[in-house]
Amino acid sequence: MKFIRFVAAMSLLCTGTKAYAAPSSEFIIQDIKIEGLQRVALGAALTYIPVKVGDSLNGFRTTQLIRSLYSSSHFENIEVFRDGDILVIKVKERPTISNIIFDGNDDIKDEQLQESLDGSNIRIGEPLDKTVLTSIENGLKDFFYSVGKYNADVSAIITPLPRNRVDLKFLFEEGDAADIEQINIVGNEVFSDIELLKTFELEFDAPWWDFLTETRYQKQTLEGDIETLRSYYMDRGYLKYNLDSTQVSMTPDKTGVYITLNLTEGEQYTVSGFELSGELLGHGKTLESVIPLAEGKLYNQAEVTYTEEFISKYYGRFGYAYPTVTTIPQINEDDKTVKLIISVDPGKRVYVRRINIAGHQVTSDEVLRREIIQMEGAWLSNTALENSKANMTRRLNFVEEAEFETVRLPTHDDKVDVNFTVKEQPSGSFNAGIGFGDRTGLSLQAGVQQDNFLGTGKQVGFNVNTNRFQQRVAVTYNDPYFTIDGISLGGSISYSELDAGNVNLIQFNTKTYAIGANLGFPIDQYNRLSFGISYRNEELSQRDTYIQTARFYDLFSDPNDPDAAIKYDTFLLSGVWSRTTLNRGVFPTAGSSQRFNVSVASPNSDAKYYKLEFDSRFYFPISRDQRWSFLARMRAGYGNGYGSINGRDHFLPFTQNFTAGGSGTLRGFENNTVGPRGVQRAPQTITAPDGSSITLGPESDQVFVTERSIGGNAMVLGGVELIVPTPFISEDFSNSVRTSLFVDAGNVWDTEFDYDDIKELEASDISADRLIDFSDETQFRASYGLSVQWLSPMGPMTFSFARAIQERAGDEVQFFSFNIGQAF
Repeated sequence: MKFIRFVAAMSLLCTGTKAYAAPSSEFIIQDIKIEGLQRVALGAALTYIPVKVGDSLNGFRTTQLIRSLYSSSHFENIEVFRDGDILVIKVKERPTISNIIFDGNDDIKDEQLQESLDGSNIRIGEPLDKTVLTSIENGLKDFFYSVGKYNADVSAIITPLPRNRVDLKFLFEEGDAADIEQINIVGNEVFSDIELLKTFELEFDAPWWDFLTETRYQKQTLEGDIETLRSYYMDRGYLKYNLDSTQVSMTPDKTGVYITLNLTEGEQYTVSGFELSGELLGHGKTLESVIPLAEGKLYNQAEVTYTEEFISKYYGRFGYAYPTVTTIPQINEDDKTVKLIISVDPGKRVYVRRINIAGHQVTSDEVLRREIIQMEGAWLSNTALENSKANMTRRLNFVEEAEFETVRLPTHDDKVDVNFTVKEQPSGSFNAGIGFGDRTGLSLQAGVQQDNFLGTGKQVGFNVNTNRFQQRVAVTYNDPYFTIDGISLGGSISYSELDAGNVNLIQFNTKTYAIGANLGFPIDQYNRLSFGISYRNEELSQRDTYIQTARFYDLFSDPNDPDAAIKYDTFLLSGVWSRTTLNRGVFPTAGSSQRFNVSVASPNSDAKYYKLEFDSRFYFPISRDQRWSFLARMRAGYGNGYGSINGRDHFLPFTQNFTAGGSGTLRGFENNTVGPRGVQRAPQTITAPDGSSITLGPESDQVFVTERSIGGNAMVLGGVELIVPTPFISEDFSNSVRTSLFVDAGNVWDTEFDYDDIKELEASDISADRLIDFSDETQFRASYGLSVQWLSPMGPMTFSFARAIQERAGDEVQFFSFNIGQAF
């Protein structure tokens, strides 16, 4: 912090003088006695005395002796006497600090204050140097003055304790900050006060209802506004703009501040051209083609600065890590033009001697090092370093931050060491969810996922989910570096039982065994391909018949035992293309990611079908610190069958249908309630005169729409989110907590649903308010709300508050949802 450095600097200005009695004449020392020692050992004190027995002592050497003892910082008073030929030194030790107390400080935390005191060696257990207290008090006062608290006062109170100890108490009276009464700009003719003051962070005369506006005077903020004002003019051609003076005056009661800025605008200048000079190393034409400076444009200091930085980074790609790029303006006052001479001195090509990594406690060095593109022994490339940093944060979910610095070797001006510093975040998660629905009741799930197993970077997961509707056990494994080239190898084994009727789906029970494996291949830094194969054995039982499922049951059911369980095997082949330029793997704020997945059941499978899924996200940072960001996302899917069996076409099994609703899809709607509903058709019977039952013809069947969702073979979901800084959260946790305002929209539909055929059943008892065309892709839903995500030690927690703004018949809305890990 700035005030810590300021207080420490002020304390160094302190000097003290001590009185002592010196021997009246020179003599030969026969013995040395030190009186007054309590805490300091005699041997330790003697080490600071520059004379010994047998030496001659005079006034000059006595002065040296006293200075040496004071430099030990153990003593606050020293007196020197001569007793015959014996040197007698009387000392008074500095008291030891027993406790340090801060009282009344609101603007400065205790930890920050202690850090500033450490710089002056004021800490518990150390001897107290009273001479630095005054400078510390003044330094703290100056800090408060810099933030507009001109009535602030700081005093250090020393309370003596037994055994030469003291309590040290700093008493703060901060007072109220002075408000800015007015900001005056004098000398501006081209731009009005209103235009210029809009660029300022400091404000004054805010309306009473605008309680978020900061009108308190702060010196550092004013300095930033002055620089902003300079850039405003320089970026608009005013090359000779100058701030002549700055006056800050207080009201007599020290509660208000008047700020006056006197400036000279000067004339506008136009660029007449630019010229590259110096050692260009053959890159001159390339640089000329990409430099944004152009003849006829107004002079723009921001473009000049960008040009200098771009040239420096450009040469940094080729190992010239410390180039000197200077722009020299040649001004022509006659036509108000300026020619820019850009002088380039690339310096020596720099090579990397060693790459060091620090900050990791769990992750092994190898896991981090394999993400580094920069090689030891090669020339230094800033592009390789930036990409290495991006790889760590983008590919490794257990790395929250990564930074690097280059350290020049004092003995070699063409060699550097590169030091990476990483900040780890929880790599394991307790995957859990909790929810409550009108029909589902309380739902729970639990599991463990470790993305950095034993620090190896390998992903190992063991999930056990058990609740009233599902029991599932799954073991997953993935090694992202199965080979040194980045080829990944993964696999999974799982068993699950699902009572779909208890998760807002149509009634059926499934038992599924699955096993699979996959290989991934990197294409380049951003793109990756992976291929997989898996086997699924699925059993359907306790099922109700719906119009949409009847054709699937007809393919596999036993005509002699239509209620028996249905079993079928599927061999799935899959391919995935993924691309990511995200700046972080968790809670990104910039970049994009795309993922396209194709899965096809092989021809020897009982059910032949395919599914296509696409997921895309784009993050657009709004602020420079990227704490404000805009997210646009879209997810789409489609599936259907291919081929035929016994003259009947295959289609997508309804167990593979897409569903929506709940966290991750459409917030504001209950899980799985968005999309097509199950439609049932029941024959009608009448009682004959003889008491027997007679089943009427199909034209008398009763058709009704259930409350149960069946999902669909097509889906489009999307949304936008405004990611905002989380209130009341310090910067230390800004990468662990995310708050966003969102709008979700989308639909799930069934392209095979025949709405017209059902409507033709005139005798049907169809609930008109529930039956809609489930093949209509325009029946979208939408919601808006607030979401807070926390990357807790147990895993990501999500709290969502949402309101539906577009719903359809049968949809069930949900205002609040809470999940730990992934949603159900």
